[in-house]
Parts: sequence; structure tokens; C-alpha cells
Amino acid sequence: MILIQRIVNNTLQLGRLNIMRGMDTVTGMVANSIRSKLQTALEATHLDVINESYMHNVPKGAETHFKVVVVSDKFDGLALIKRHRLVNEILKEELKNGVHALSIVAKTTKQWEESEKIVESSPNCRGGFGK
Repeated sequence: MILIQRIVNNTLQLGRLNIMRGMDTVTGMVANSIRSKLQTALEATHLDVINESYMHNVPKGAETHFKVVVVSDKFDGLALIKRHRLVNEILKEELKNGVHALSIVAKTTKQWEESEKIVESSPNCRGGFGK
């Protein structure tokens, strides 16, 4: 399993080894909307919006599958499920209009600072419908 340490300009930095992912280098409208809404609503101290659509059977440049890593003091005192519900509520329009999958890593600032800042990569697409 590959662990993502940090994403900078769509390059995974794993120790001293950089691996380019199949992501588009241009950020799309949906990713920008997700970033803007989460930053504004949660006053995020750290935010990564990762378009993982390329890992699925969708047209090139699609914006249907995302992972967000969001760190906010607004998560203080909230159980993980409530954090996820909050993110889903903030992004309800995107989820209604084309975002098929959203993976969420939601941490408090303290949790993020105390962590190794490693986010596991998402599993490979299984082709949908449990295939």
C-alpha cells in the first residue's frame, strides 16, 4: 500500500522519491468549488482537494471522484461521523450534481499537528457494482 505523505503540484512525495500521478495539472471548476466552500465554511488550516477521477472509468478530465483532507478547529469536539456529515452538507450541491464519490479525512488542527501527515491512497477502482 502506498502512503501519501504530501501532495505538491500533483506530485506524491514519498520520502525522497517523487511519483507523478495521473491527475490533470489544471484544477477544474468542481475542485475549485469544493476548495472554496470548504475553506470558507471551515476556515481550514490545511486543505487538499485531490481529484481521483482518473482512477475510474470516466472520461479524461472528469471531476467525479474526490478525496479531501481538511483540517479545521471547527472539528474540535465533533465525532468523526459529525465531521463527515458537516463536509457532506457543505458540498451538498456538488454531491447532487456530478460528484459520485467523496473520500474525507477530517482532523482538528491539533490532530493534524500531532500526526505524521500521512494519508493513505485510495483503493483501485473495482469497476463499480461490486465487480
